[in-house]
Amino acid sequence: MSYGSVAFTAVTALIKILFMILGFLMPLASILTWLERRQSAMMQDRLGPNRANIGPVRAWGITHFLADAVKFLFKEDYVPSKAHKFLFMWAPIMAMSPPLIVAAIIPFGPSLCWGALFDKAAVCSQPVPLQIARLDVGLLFYFAISSLAVYGATLAGWASHNKWAMMGGLRASSQMMSYEVTMGMAVLGVFLVMGTLEPGAIVAQQTDFFNFGIFRQPLGFLLFLTAAIAETKRTPFDIPEGEPEIIGYFVEYSGLRFGMFFLGEFLEIVVSSAIMVTLFFGGWHWGAWLDTFLFNSLPNIAFVLVMFALWTAKVFIFCGFQLLIRWSLPRFRSDQLMRLGWQRLLPISIVNVVGTALVILWSQSAK
Repeated sequence: MSYGSVAFTAVTALIKILFMILGFLMPLASILTWLERRQSAMMQDRLGPNRANIGPVRAWGITHFLADAVKFLFKEDYVPSKAHKFLFMWAPIMAMSPPLIVAAIIPFGPSLCWGALFDKAAVCSQPVPLQIARLDVGLLFYFAISSLAVYGATLAGWASHNKWAMMGGLRASSQMMSYEVTMGMAVLGVFLVMGTLEPGAIVAQQTDFFNFGIFRQPLGFLLFLTAAIAETKRTPFDIPEGEPEIIGYFVEYSGLRFGMFFLGEFLEIVVSSAIMVTLFFGGWHWGAWLDTFLFNSLPNIAFVLVMFALWTAKVFIFCGFQLLIRWSLPRFRSDQLMRLGWQRLLPISIVNVVGTALVILWSQSAK
């Protein structure tokens, strides 16, 4: 590989990283913090965030997340005297980093034809895939990294030297480990159907609408959705926070460190929604006929922008759905949550995997 091609690959990778983090994940997660308060106010028939403004511009309180950022930056950074200082400071980073890293494997659009941005070229000489890292074991990478988020909650609870925080950290670790198993089994069904663990290849098999993963693994989607909501530690699975009883693993945190836990939760929502879109709803595809029509009608750069916008719309719908669930369902008790994970969802996920494998084996033997 020549020096020029290496430099081109490095520059494009850096641009994709900056775009994914600063242009998509962080802005969308920030907007969701405002949307959740706005949505909950509408559902409860009360006033939502509508006070923060920039001069005469109030915009339904959409600037509240900017006010939150300023507040977190200037609020007192309190560290308990008996806390483990290093782990106390490291825990918010452990909670916020995994969703940012996992985003590397998510395909968010068709390949950008670098040599013919404004042409409707059928053959591209310099394709730039809109995916930061194409890994053959991409879904395994997702589980390996996303499971590290449990260390953020557990370390925060232990390092705070607070019994209530410790209880929240223990709840978080037990909950996330129980639902990781179900989530892995749900994805195993997708692997059996698609024959690959690479997210880009999975999206490539869903060009036709009726080949979407939701039609090929409907039970796997329901299992993954439930486990993903439990992974984000939100209602009805917000046992680690347990605000009416223990407050949670972040009880001793303030300022920017609390803001990292807060934003990390919404980053997990965005990333889990993007993974669901990738596995079960065709990624950036909307059906062969629409994709073909747009590809033949638009220049490459316009086609890429339109497909990215449509992919963003899918992700946003799932983000909104997860926000809706929080204000629609009551909390589980801790014992109910464990029973649901180990005695209900896990057996169903095993049945789904075995049934999928038997159907595939029967279809291959029938040929």
